[in-house]
Amino acid sequence: MKINRLSIPALALILGTSGSVLAFGYSAPQGPPPPGYGQEQGGWDAPPAEFQDIQRRGFHDGIEGARKDFDNHRPPSVENRDEFRHPPVPRDARRDYRDGFRRGYETAMHHMMGPR
Repeated sequence: MKINRLSIPALALILGTSGSVLAFGYSAPQGPPPPGYGQEQGGWDAPPAEFQDIQRRGFHDGIEGARKDFDNHRPPSVENRDEFRHPPVPRDARRDYRDGFRRGYETAMHHMMGPR
């Protein structure tokens, strides 16, 4: 009988305080974030600022090549990509394209697989 006399007030106390805890946990929504919030100079997939157009194109193609290799569970090797071995650019731009491609590929693999 003593348990019933104590359990009902204890239950009322618990239920009564839980509502006040929930009321304190809620606050009015904040406004929109300030301009520029969360917009860094570029994400992990942004080419370096010093890259020229051909290098940027190679960088983006390298990222896409790495994604394809990762999605298809292929071992990471930039030399196995056709775009790297046979760049779709004029002959005099191949070195720059391959440089950008390699950097993009390595950056993407590092991002997807983590540091090794």
